[in-house]
Amino acid sequence: MKKIILLCTLAVLMFACKSTSVTSTNTDRKAQVMMKGDWVISAVTYPGSQYIKVNTFQLADSECFIGSTWKFISNNNKGNMALTKANCVSFSSPITWFVNNDEQFVLKVLDAGEKARKVRDGYILRLANQTETSFQLIDKIDVGGKMTDVVYQFQKVN
Repeated sequence: MKKIILLCTLAVLMFACKSTSVTSTNTDRKAQVMMKGDWVISAVTYPGSQYIKVNTFQLADSECFIGSTWKFISNNNKGNMALTKANCVSFSSPITWFVNNDEQFVLKVLDAGEKARKVRDGYILRLANQTETSFQLIDKIDVGGKMTDVVYQFQKVN
């Protein structure tokens, strides 16, 4: 078992925290191999999006992730992601990731040159609706005491 400490998400004036969580490190190789390649987030959806702002991965408003590019390398569980949307913060970073047998996508955003084992904070999202050309990552946030799904829709680029 690997311990992942998750960061908090700020939604408008409400503060949503994920508790310290332990997740299985037994990987789902088939799911990981299907994710190999270049992807773009084509949509981010959640109830109340017109009123609530979600700070995704403590980096930027979730709207800034639409059009972001992601590269997943399945044989070493590395990759990178980049935010490039106009009028949003520009951000690029290496990542480490894996999909476990519980359909959980485990992600660490790294600083340049930083080793994944030194990064204690990460994110656990649920992998859903995976095909060869698309998949969803689903995060759960607490909005006013109600758990709400934030759905990141990925489309394959190549």
